[in-house]
Amino acid sequence: MELSAIKGIGPSRLDALRAMGIGSLRDLLYMLPVRYEDRTRPQPLRELQPGQPCMVAGVVREAPKFSAFGGLTRVTAALQCEDGRLSLAWFNQPWMMQQLPVGEPLMLYGRLAEKNGRRTLQNAAIVTEPEILPVYRAVKGIPAKSFRDIMRRALTATDDCCPETLPHALRLRHGLCELNFAIRQAHFPDSLESLKIARRRLSFEQMLMFQAALSAARGEREAGVPLSVPDGAEEAYWKTLPFPPTKAQRRVLSEIAADLRGGAAMSRLVQGDVGCGKTAIAFGAISLCHGAGRQSAMMAPTEILARQHYASARQALEPLGIRCGLLIGSMKASEKKKAHAALAAGEWDAVFGTHALISEGVTYRSLGLVITDEQHRFGVRQRSTLQDKGRAGGASPHVLVMSATPIPRTLALILYGDLDISAVDELPPGRTPVQTRLVPEARRADLYAFLRREIAAGHQAYVVCPLVEDSETLDEVRSARATWKGLTENELKGLRVGLTWGSQPPAEKEETLRAFSAGETDVLVSTTVIEVGVNVPNATVMVIENAERFGLSQLHQLRGRVGRGSAGSWCFLLADGSEKLRILTRTNDGFLVAQKDLELRGPGDLLGTRQSGEAMAGFLLEGDVRLLEEAVRCMRELRERPEYAAERAQVEAVARADWADRIGQMARN
Repeated sequence: MELSAIKGIGPSRLDALRAMGIGSLRDLLYMLPVRYEDRTRPQPLRELQPGQPCMVAGVVREAPKFSAFGGLTRVTAALQCEDGRLSLAWFNQPWMMQQLPVGEPLMLYGRLAEKNGRRTLQNAAIVTEPEILPVYRAVKGIPAKSFRDIMRRALTATDDCCPETLPHALRLRHGLCELNFAIRQAHFPDSLESLKIARRRLSFEQMLMFQAALSAARGEREAGVPLSVPDGAEEAYWKTLPFPPTKAQRRVLSEIAADLRGGAAMSRLVQGDVGCGKTAIAFGAISLCHGAGRQSAMMAPTEILARQHYASARQALEPLGIRCGLLIGSMKASEKKKAHAALAAGEWDAVFGTHALISEGVTYRSLGLVITDEQHRFGVRQRSTLQDKGRAGGASPHVLVMSATPIPRTLALILYGDLDISAVDELPPGRTPVQTRLVPEARRADLYAFLRREIAAGHQAYVVCPLVEDSETLDEVRSARATWKGLTENELKGLRVGLTWGSQPPAEKEETLRAFSAGETDVLVSTTVIEVGVNVPNATVMVIENAERFGLSQLHQLRGRVGRGSAGSWCFLLADGSEKLRILTRTNDGFLVAQKDLELRGPGDLLGTRQSGEAMAGFLLEGDVRLLEEAVRCMRELRERPEYAAERAQVEAVARADWADRIGQMARN
């Protein structure tokens, strides 16, 4: 059945659906609701929470009242429930005067508002029969009720356009319902239990198919140039450093060395907590590549970080005979010209830089290793472009991506299933852990007094805010601009206070960060722009405003901006106490924090996978951590157990069909 054959879809609505990425009946059926309204069970008044949708039942004892003011109309009434009385209000809905019969039983569904201790159910809908009502992403030009009617008609063709995709035996092993049942119940569930069963099946399938697609991408990796890395080369590198490596560092560099010796181009993710020594590992990989006669390029997201890597490399690598260079966008034209010539001629063995490394006109004589730091700041195309610079004769340079954001291994397998994963899960001995404290609003003055003492002792501090500007709708959330103004005029008057944010002009931002790194600024007020790529060992205090608005992993990353020197450091979370935030006061283990964040927020929320224009993105990676782990385990069994070979072939065939246009891109990620 064509979309246009469904009653209610005319030419204009067909165009609206296509603009949402819905071009077929199957696409439409896979556009699942973003949420549901449970209109099956009235709640006692004592259970109602302000700001939350709810359903109530009772009787209207008195005639409703009508009023008008400032161009608005309002209908008010009161509902007598079994356990009390609830105020009702409808704005600009005058017809409600005729729909509230006195003395008749009534069920309402709406959102509870509270002001000055008075609770009111606002703009509630009358519920005529219990149901679980689906709520879809808005489609321009199609009212919500009309869209639900269209979806009901489309569901009659489920069997024809959505044949079963999973092997019967696999479904039995994992307790998964049939696909047609899942799709029907996911749209218009008979019960909450049926909805749970349906969403579990669809979420599991998407996780599994994504894994299968990544497995196919892994199989399509390009050939790499085998590098001559002699046995013992890794240990020889470690002996050149002034400190002994951790066991984790030794293990990861050995894994990299094995990749470099192989015939396929390395694609490895190295992830670890702040301060675990990833940079030393990256320099070790550069040393191995240089020993095999090849160049290396390391790309960072900011000029500040690129300069820091370059300065560190000159100390660690140039004594080994590795000639290092720097290429960043702010360099003069004459400096860039010299850098281009040095790379093309092979006069530089390793280059450190930003996006300038992939700019037009940059050529490498023998690029063998590509490293991207803080990999999540780069898109697939940017990393692939750098890799293309060294592609020659059908062989591709080796790729190492690094992340200072610890990711639970299960989630990493989903995100980076086409990469080999190395976790640096050990910190060097002697690091002083950052002390994390919750600070209520009443202790703000004490906090600023402590911050002043730290500045007086010669240290520096960060103050991070959720917003750049003040917001009328978020009047209790602090902005960076207002905080900077208040601190410079009041609590921190007389100190050198800087300000930066994400959309600040690049040159201005770089100068602000440079001044702070150079110690020319005492306190830096910012948004989360300083989450990665800023290394100031002299900074000992991190203050995070409205800490409850951030995820645990992001808070941990912000905390990682301090504690990078020898002095004791502190992270202060300005917020009321919550179990989520108390996790940070109890541990500095980034992997544990990330796991807790995953458990609290769920994979979909954590990754932001709900993207407009992708009909299937609404439920990809939805569900709890256990389901995610089960899907990963299932794919591993399909790959490793011979008796599941036929099942694996069926799953991979479906994955290739669904992800065909993306598999090639994954393989080069």
